[in-house]
Amino acid sequence: MTLEEFFEDKPRGSKIALARHLRITKQWMAAIITGRGLASAEVCAAIERYTRGRVLRATLRPDLFGELK
Repeated sequence: MTLEEFFEDKPRGSKIALARHLRITKQWMAAIITGRGLASAEVCAAIERYTRGRVLRATLRPDLFGELK
């Protein structure tokens, strides 16, 4: 599942809540969601934990964590 797919059924403000949890700006969060920005390894791991494994770090950064098979 992509991060964009994860937020499809979430209430308004969920993206901002995650950005605050990660201590990043909402603009950077939007860039990560749309694929215009690359999250650091630490942020990828934090997103995976926050989403309880629904969004995998390998989905966010296959260049760092390997492609899913």
